Amino acid sequence: MSRPLGGAAAGVALVLLAVLAGTVAQRATDPPTTVAAADVAPTGHTTTVAVTAKDMRYHPDTITVPPGDRLVIELTNDDERRHDLVLANGARTGMVERHGTARLDAGVVGATVEGWCSLPAHRQAGMTLTIVTGAGTHMAADEHGIETVRDATAPTTPAEAVHRVDLHVKEVQIEVAPGVRQLMWTYGGTVPGPVLRGRVGDVFEVTLTNDGTMDHGVDFHAGALAPDQPMRPIDPGESLTYRFTATKAGIWMYHCSTMPMLHHIGNGMYGAVIIDPPDLAKVDHEYVLVQSELYAGADGQVGDLAKMQAEQPDAVMFNGHPNQYAHRPLTATAGDRVRIWVLDAGPNRSSSFHVVGAQFDTVYLEGRRVLGPDDPGGAQVLQLGPASGGYVEAVLPESGHYPFVSHSMVDAERGARGVIEVGPAS
Repeated sequence: MSRPLGGAAAGVALVLLAVLAGTVAQRATDPPTTVAAADVAPTGHTTTVAVTAKDMRYHPDTITVPPGDRLVIELTNDDERRHDLVLANGARTGMVERHGTARLDAGVVGATVEGWCSLPAHRQAGMTLTIVTGAGTHMAADEHGIETVRDATAPTTPAEAVHRVDLHVKEVQIEVAPGVRQLMWTYGGTVPGPVLRGRVGDVFEVTLTNDGTMDHGVDFHAGALAPDQPMRPIDPGESLTYRFTATKAGIWMYHCSTMPMLHHIGNGMYGAVIIDPPDLAKVDHEYVLVQSELYAGADGQVGDLAKMQAEQPDAVMFNGHPNQYAHRPLTATAGDRVRIWVLDAGPNRSSSFHVVGAQFDTVYLEGRRVLGPDDPGGAQVLQLGPASGGYVEAVLPESGHYPFVSHSMVDAERGARGVIEVGPAS
């Protein structure tokens, strides 16, 4: 008897899962560390799973099989290059051509089994798959395993000149890969925190309340004032009011001010404030991307400070999840002008923001416009260091898919990538 099963993928951390499982760093020739158990009692049932190879990933990349079931994988290659699937228990497909299919009999599954593509560097680049045993329950997710995608649409600029904001420190468990949870320190329960927006001359009154279990604070780069009082750490249960006037335009970082700041920023306590330049024109679409890094600690614990100090991120991401916009793209229409605000929250990695197939005719970097539509030249990247930001604009000329990445390619492979899906003009 056959049980169709669409096992959950870690779409929120497609690269991260391979890293956490310890497979990305292995060579394809390394001996397997986990194979199917030989002494599991066969159930007599067969679980059949459809797996798609696309964008140098398997979808899903985690398959849950009832213990003792025989597993059959139906592999479809939707990528523009050949792939195969090799399992640590010895089962493998042949090489599957573009748009081809193959059927793999994985045998009776009784324990975790790793899988990978055997072509040179494909496994190291993250093309891995994990088979686990369980009751067959899965995350409520789409076919890519993405439960919640952060809306990258920029907030509109409020009409009022005084912005009263309640900002709560929350320590929350976030699943960064199937079954792998991290305790993140956050503003408002999300990583990054909420995007705030205003104009030059606006006043921000931020009430910070510490709902966590340790001292936290906040530093708003959008304000200029002595840090002694408003940026002081506050104990659990305490509140403070942080008031500043936005005197300069730009996209500004805010982050926890408690030492060691490396640990607090690296564990999720950061966000963006947009202060509009006075001559900011309307565009067809406006997005915000905050680049940052993830340093995974022990399961259910906070991020690993030693990894942060060694600058060894497990993932690099836009808006808190690696690769989320690769499968839930940003959207536009051919001929639209698109503005993308980018903030590099770090805490360590620089960003070289690039949209494949687009040329930027407008570049705004750290408070000044360095390129405008009337200039003869164009730009290919927005180069940012940690805590810096700006925006770029481009007119996307025709329908299609325009990938965006940090052009530090190791970080793109770690998850700093996405897609703008452009539809035809009406």
